[in-house]
Amino acid sequence: MALAKNRRRDRSVDFWPGFVDALSTLLLAIMFLLTVFVLAQFLLSREITGRDEVLNRLNSQIAELTELLALEKGNSQDFEDQLASLQSSLSASESERSRLQQLLSQGAGSSAAANARVGELTSQLNQEQQLSARAASQVELLNQQIAALRAQIAAIEQALQASEAKDSSSQAQIADLGRRLNVALAQRVQELNRYRSDFFGRLREILSDRENIRIVGDRFVFQSEVLFPVGGSDLDDAGRAEMDKLATALLDLAKEIPAEINWVLRVDGHTDNSPLSGIGRYRDNWELSSARATSVVKYLISKGVPSNRLVAAGFGEFQPIAQGDTPDVKSQNRRIELKLTER
Repeated sequence: MALAKNRRRDRSVDFWPGFVDALSTLLLAIMFLLTVFVLAQFLLSREITGRDEVLNRLNSQIAELTELLALEKGNSQDFEDQLASLQSSLSASESERSRLQQLLSQGAGSSAAANARVGELTSQLNQEQQLSARAASQVELLNQQIAALRAQIAAIEQALQASEAKDSSSQAQIADLGRRLNVALAQRVQELNRYRSDFFGRLREILSDRENIRIVGDRFVFQSEVLFPVGGSDLDDAGRAEMDKLATALLDLAKEIPAEINWVLRVDGHTDNSPLSGIGRYRDNWELSSARATSVVKYLISKGVPSNRLVAAGFGEFQPIAQGDTPDVKSQNRRIELKLTER
């Protein structure tokens, strides 16, 4: 009869942890996929925002250059009109000069007046010729400026097209990177989950079969009474014996986990909601829970577990696993939790 009872107890213990491991693995995978999706969306939105700013700046420069080109064209037209007027005036002056020279040759009596008029027209003609030369020079300069502006606009349009092409390429690279990141992280999560299951399986085999040592979700839970005296944070003899078994399992597992998996064993200290007096060694439950977690970590280090693979955290009474003020509930909430996770 005792053998049958032990077999029934073994079957119940083996069924429930497997169900919890499967459920926790599913939740971790969902959380991981959501995290990767949010990260990819953030990177993509930041890249697109930068490209939009560049495109807006280039479009603004094109608009400014277009306005400047239109202004320069207007100035060029004005100078061309002025040049045409000067050339027309020059032609009229030439005609008048020819007429006066003819009059000069016809009559000697009007020679003085004609010579004066010829000199005046000659001076005016020289001035108009100088103005015409300056106007032609300005028109040539404006034509050169217009050609330079057109070349600059063409270069900006090429840069804009190149930027758009690069933006499309960057978006494709981001999408491909996101897919590869999803695959890599999914593989890492699967590997860590496999080693976590192996670790819990070994702990179930080597630790004592006691009601106050159990599995809750993805954590291995020790009741504080198994490890510490009441109100203390120093491991007692029974607690050191249990931690020796834990250190052995952890060292064996560390040899099997690949170096690229950055794993840690998180040791979380929890207390019940009974307040401390404040006059003892610890002022409140924060200090007591932190001291107990640190005590476990230091003992594991003394047994050869690498310190960079251990994390200690104290939660006080603020993360209970049972609600109420009965002695049984308080006993459940006074605990040390072990969780194998990735840094």
